[in-house]
Amino acid sequence: MQTFKINFLRYAPATTLWRGRLHVMGGSKENRHTPALEHWSLAVKDGKPSDKEWRTEIPIPRGGPHRACIVVNDRLFVIGGQEGDFMAKPGSPIFKCSRRNEVVYDEVYMLDDDMKWKNLPPMPKPDSHIEFAWAIVNNSIVIAGGTTEKHPITKRMVLVGEIFQFNLNTLKWSVIGKLPYRVKTTLVGFWKGWLYFTSGQRDKGPDDPSPRKVIGEMWRTKLKLNS
Repeated sequence: MQTFKINFLRYAPATTLWRGRLHVMGGSKENRHTPALEHWSLAVKDGKPSDKEWRTEIPIPRGGPHRACIVVNDRLFVIGGQEGDFMAKPGSPIFKCSRRNEVVYDEVYMLDDDMKWKNLPPMPKPDSHIEFAWAIVNNSIVIAGGTTEKHPITKRMVLVGEIFQFNLNTLKWSVIGKLPYRVKTTLVGFWKGWLYFTSGQRDKGPDDPSPRKVIGEMWRTKLKLNS
């Protein structure tokens, strides 16, 4: 098996296949906290690399991990994410981490034929931990759950319970529903008219949006999209 190393280590970069190339962009640097802007791509064919090395691409305007990275209509979208994350405590025998300040994004960036990043309308609220919490439905991007800005008093992580729609025809966001509970890092799919989500980490209850237990159950609902 061939391996092709990127020049630098990255934590949770946005990654997707687009136009026959594997694109890797953003994420955090080696300490997991400092955002990275670099963007590389590698040509692939039949599931194998066809380049001998990674190619440098246009840097993403704002770095950070835990974003949705989506290709639709031959355009590449990077949505949400955050700046900062847990950092390892040097020398900890139990690999303990310490928390740093985190800034959650609502930004949406797009690459198309011009190969220049474009700013699109932001999400209804900042949203992170949505790497796989999306589905493409009738020329819309649907995103479920995530995390948003910390509670202003407790400073605890706040989970998201809304279902968002980004209409690719109008480039407008809307909230089209709510999940049975708030959840982050969930997996979303759409099949035969049903929107599914499974796994992730849910909230502590209706009155406490901070994260608690990791779940394995699956839910589904019929979607009613805005035109």
